[in-house]
Amino acid sequence: MTTGEQTLRTTTVTADGDQIRWVELPGQEPSRVYVHGLGATSPAYFAEVAVHPLLRGHRSLLIDLLGHGISDRPTGFDYTLESDADALAAALVSAGVSDAELIAHSMGGSVAIVLASRHPHLVSRPVLVDLNLDPIPHAPGSSGSSGITAYSEQEFLAGGWEEVRDRVGPHWWSTMRLAGREALHRSATHLVRGTVPTMRELLLELKIPRTYLLPEADGPLPGTDALTEAGVSVVRVPDCGHNIMLDNPQAFVRATAAALADPGRP
Repeated sequence: MTTGEQTLRTTTVTADGDQIRWVELPGQEPSRVYVHGLGATSPAYFAEVAVHPLLRGHRSLLIDLLGHGISDRPTGFDYTLESDADALAAALVSAGVSDAELIAHSMGGSVAIVLASRHPHLVSRPVLVDLNLDPIPHAPGSSGSSGITAYSEQEFLAGGWEEVRDRVGPHWWSTMRLAGREALHRSATHLVRGTVPTMRELLLELKIPRTYLLPEADGPLPGTDALTEAGVSVVRVPDCGHNIMLDNPQAFVRATAAALADPGRP
């Protein structure tokens, strides 16, 4: 389906026929792939910045992971970071994408790191936006992934999701309500648990240019010295919270455009 220059595309990514969908904007290569966080959707979170004069002009895929947004919400999928990365890889291969520039937020950043590690030919450089690089503890009452995982899956499906809905507020719930409830709980569970090796270790081992954006107000990123020594550019963005691209789109665009223009370390 095409509306103006925007095209809605879909492709099958699992043996069970589950489909990932994305909004695509035409332009030059390399392709840019935008990946959302937990309970979000890429078209809603990235549309404004993807068409900004400093970023537009490249083929851009605003893609929704399985379980989220406009993609299918299979209940038989495990939603590990590895499975999400493999499903995303299948979608990119089907779309004819390789050596993509990934702009990936929160959980999407975690998926992007795993994708670059497992499918290196698909990623030329990631811009990672305020994600957890290490496993995090459960936090009952939290509005984030750790609060979701304070429930068992059965408890979450039986009504815990309503408590989460009331805690996260209408802005996040406006997209979180599109996510499958099994997908939301399993995604949060694996996000909190992390990967082996950890996402931090995988990021340190990558040999491509990498940028990590975080809110300036959060203070220094733990482990910045080691990340910088390994070639990761750590950039603090002013006047924003976790959703940097929504809170301060102008600063986000400037930081992202600079990261993608930087030749990086060999």
